[in-house]
Amino acid sequence: MHQIRLFFTALQFFTRLPIPGWVGFDAAWLNQASRYFPLVGVVVALLAAGVYFVAALIFPAPVAVLLSTAASIYTTGAFHEDGFADMCDGFGGGMSPQRVLEIMKDSRIGAYGAIGILCMLALKCAALAALDPVMAIAALLLAHPLSRLMASALIWQLSYAREEGKAKPLAQSMRTGEFAIAASTALIPALILIAGGWLTWTALAISLLSAALVTLWLAGKIVRRLGGYTGDCLGAVQQVSEVTIYLALLASLRHAALQV
Repeated sequence: MHQIRLFFTALQFFTRLPIPGWVGFDAAWLNQASRYFPLVGVVVALLAAGVYFVAALIFPAPVAVLLSTAASIYTTGAFHEDGFADMCDGFGGGMSPQRVLEIMKDSRIGAYGAIGILCMLALKCAALAALDPVMAIAALLLAHPLSRLMASALIWQLSYAREEGKAKPLAQSMRTGEFAIAASTALIPALILIAGGWLTWTALAISLLSAALVTLWLAGKIVRRLGGYTGDCLGAVQQVSEVTIYLALLASLRHAALQV
């Protein structure tokens, strides 16, 4: 029952979805709930994939992708997209760690953030639209939980950069056992996709390696610039690793514009 409460706590923190009243609330649960970050991704993926499936029965693939993306953004309240935009602004406009944190805390969006989020959403939609419908659904079911696992890795390995912030209650620390739970909830959907013939081992390996590499790259930048992560950094890692997985799947299918 305690684990169920932790999951619903994470679901309430990361989405707009209602949770049962009997769950209650305890501030201590927020830190423990980070182990279910990827499981929240499974819920978001199921909703996004469901919208894509229904829309694809009526509309062309690009329209289905846009509706699916809008559904996932609405479900999460643009929580991660906002973090990505804030990190673009902060890292683009701040020279010192203090200035970067100050910019990232500002609720207004700047040029770096606006350009960054537009390019991110365009790349995400273009990659999904280029996949055939079955693979696009598989991509959603793989990328949402796996990208959230990449963000969880920062909580597991790095320290928090702010004295206060919206992510700190959720992300003060993560033990190795908790990260193992997060990893299992992200990888089990992938194994189900492979068992169902929707995904190959090669595609999974390429996606996992690509997401891990881009996460390591971002983590290095975050440590050099801030000395630790913030909630915005977690959102940025989730967004970048998500689109990286889509691109990795697309590349694994050899859909290059030029063939040599």
